[in-house]
Amino acid sequence: MLTRRDKERIKKNEETLLLKKKLSSDYIPDREEENIQLKQTLNHSKKEINHLNAQLANAFRSIDMLIKRVAELESSRYYRFKKFLSFYTSRLRKNFHPDDDKNIFVVIYNYLFKRGVKVSRALFAKILKHVYLLVEIKKVIIVEVFTEMLANTAEYSQYLYKKKINKSKRKFILSEIKKFKEQPLFSIVIPVYDPPIDFFTEALDSIVNQIYPHWEICIADDCSEDDEVKVLIQEYADKYENIKFTFRTENGHISKATNSAISLAVGEYTVLMDQDDLLREDALYELAKVVNKYKQVDLIYSDEDKIDENGLHSVPHFKPDWSPDSLLSRNYLGHVCAFKTNQLKEIGGCRVGFEGSQDYDLVLRYTEKYNKIIHIPEVLYHWRIHRESAALSETAKPYAYRAAQTALTEAMERRGYEAEFDFLEGFRGYKVRLKIKDPTALVSIIIPTKNKHAYVRKCIDSIVNKSKYKNFEIILIDNNSDDKRFFSLVNQYKKQSKFVFKYVRDEQSFNFARLMNVGRKNAKGEYLVLLNNDTEVITPDWLDAFVEHAQRPEIGVAGCKLLYEDDTIQHVGVIVGLGGVAGHGLIREDRYGPGYFNYVNLFNNYSALTAACIMVRAEVFDKVKGFNEEFVVEYNDVDFCLRVMEAGYRNVYIPHIELYHYESISRGHPHSTPENYKRHVIEVNKFRKKWMKYVEHDPHYNPNLTLGAENFSLKI
Repeated sequence: MLTRRDKERIKKNEETLLLKKKLSSDYIPDREEENIQLKQTLNHSKKEINHLNAQLANAFRSIDMLIKRVAELESSRYYRFKKFLSFYTSRLRKNFHPDDDKNIFVVIYNYLFKRGVKVSRALFAKILKHVYLLVEIKKVIIVEVFTEMLANTAEYSQYLYKKKINKSKRKFILSEIKKFKEQPLFSIVIPVYDPPIDFFTEALDSIVNQIYPHWEICIADDCSEDDEVKVLIQEYADKYENIKFTFRTENGHISKATNSAISLAVGEYTVLMDQDDLLREDALYELAKVVNKYKQVDLIYSDEDKIDENGLHSVPHFKPDWSPDSLLSRNYLGHVCAFKTNQLKEIGGCRVGFEGSQDYDLVLRYTEKYNKIIHIPEVLYHWRIHRESAALSETAKPYAYRAAQTALTEAMERRGYEAEFDFLEGFRGYKVRLKIKDPTALVSIIIPTKNKHAYVRKCIDSIVNKSKYKNFEIILIDNNSDDKRFFSLVNQYKKQSKFVFKYVRDEQSFNFARLMNVGRKNAKGEYLVLLNNDTEVITPDWLDAFVEHAQRPEIGVAGCKLLYEDDTIQHVGVIVGLGGVAGHGLIREDRYGPGYFNYVNLFNNYSALTAACIMVRAEVFDKVKGFNEEFVVEYNDVDFCLRVMEAGYRNVYIPHIELYHYESISRGHPHSTPENYKRHVIEVNKFRKKWMKYVEHDPHYNPNLTLGAENFSLKI
């Protein structure tokens, strides 16, 4: 059996003989063969040039963004103020003479720091308050950074550095392993077909060098054409007794090869791994730690990144905890995934016909039956990028997306829904649409307001004129309006017969939570839409899209995409803990995203959504006893969503429902007066006391990401 090195030597000898012939006088070159070789060389060179051009374009874009960030920093108020302060501080020091009582700088110093401490404190407190209000009103616009370039930032480099295993960490891990009551055996399953030898070797080494010792490797070679692959497998199997392998007699592609490898597994858990990827040195230890922490675990998954041919890391994906509905628009679980082996075999492993998305189909089927799923917020898996890998480009395997589309459609059929999954632009996930089981169900749209007739008209007219779903009623809750133009508008709506309109007068002091509860008492619909008066419907089938998912018994609150007038994001989901309490993620991103891993356009689970526009079934609203009226202005919607989630439901963001939201038009900024600011502090403290466990860790937001900005950037 010839190895790759033998083949290379033979090829070199043939090239030497050919050169000798060319040098001899009787040699007549084969022009056709030479032209073919030149064309092959040319095509290869073109590919290399395209690859280098892509890298160069990324570099230029990165440079442009950095220049932009520096320019924005230097033109910012903070930078200019700091420069101004530094200049005059320097001048002050030069002109300060302590012994001269008439010196103006001495007078200022004595007044501020000797005689006027109280005045200084009051002034400082007032300045801080105005700075706070400025930041609250005008959100910080964060310059978009290429996700692909994240690995080159100091933050991710620091993360990787912190995770390196030194002697003390290794010693600690080994001592922890000895304490484990459970010492599960992990079967790492690798289907193999003609991998680059160097990468395959590194993949195997990343397993055999694991700190956790209880593992086995199960390899199924799917008729590799390169004989050196089989030689390498045999060499490793001879060296390590816990490596098993099978050489398939026919090429069956990825699903059959994976199943052949699974059939060799005897470990308690099976870990799926690609032939050229890498495990972090403590990956199996982290998996074993989870098994020991929880009584029963069906599936364990972790965060991941990509690693290129030069060993450079990029695109770290810090994932949320188990989010079943997020899985409906992409396979966000990715790697590493550890399944219970007996359960994996019970569902039949991978299905033939789903090649390219066989793992997606597998996860969908597996999690329908087994749902004790744990997420490890650590980058334990490095997904290899090279010219032959699918990881290099989202369009590398278009057939995989078609297979995923079929897998998703069948998954919803098994769950009792007729569904359609359309490709998002650039193969960046799927748009989720379901058939409504009862298209005659009544939707009650509850709109609280005080005056603001122009915005109320725009809101209601957009609902009436644009909504395809016609079986709705509009309930306008009037909280102490006193504008004649508003009452004139109400009378117009009362007289019309195009839609059902209810007007409810509320004369108590403003309490948003109570107004929602008043609206519910007057609603007859099976579904409730809670809608701010300063919104405008953009999407004609918005109610249809809401009902599609609100009809599912496991769904509690459904939210949508809200936009500012300039088509930037106002809301795509609420992150609990953001800013110390709760806040909207990805504010001011572009309407079409992508945002963090295309979250702007993907169907996602969130712990909370803004009540500026949500849908909830009336039965769910009643089950949690509506809104908590202790939260008068702020966080009542977040509190509501968390109580819905704790009642056993899931909350979802539906990206293809879009409305404009002219935020805070009706009542102005909630912290603009001393009374309102005092109330704000009370509600913040009340919320934090009640929901501290979510403030400290929102399960739908990775703890490695910052709570100090809305852009899903890495926590430093």
